[in-house]
Amino acid sequence: MDGDKYFIVKGKALPEVLLKVVEAKRLLDSERAMTVQEATDAVEISRSSFYKYRDEIFPFHENTRGKTITIMLQMDDQPGLLSRVLNQVAKNEANILTIHQSIPVNGIALVTLSMEIDIQTSSTSG
Repeated sequence: MDGDKYFIVKGKALPEVLLKVVEAKRLLDSERAMTVQEATDAVEISRSSFYKYRDEIFPFHENTRGKTITIMLQMDDQPGLLSRVLNQVAKNEANILTIHQSIPVNGIALVTLSMEIDIQTSSTSG
């Protein structure tokens, strides 16, 4: 079976171990001092089951967000150049989180863009 296929499945159709992995992940995210051992003990699954499935199952709301990336550019100080870069970002449906542009020195400006991209559909090669 193709490893890149995704399915939306009702929770009641999932094996109990997968639901417990999701719960263990939630515990780890919400309890700063909790270890994997403590989380797996709390939901009554083995650590090996947790490690086997932890990167394979996500609650639907968690998987809808993309990946945050930051790029740094050295750009010539030319009118409209940053606008063209931002148009490419928009064409790829990335969500810009921050933009920082330094004052140009010797005709070069440094630009830092942080954005959220959909890792399933976006390409950073634009």
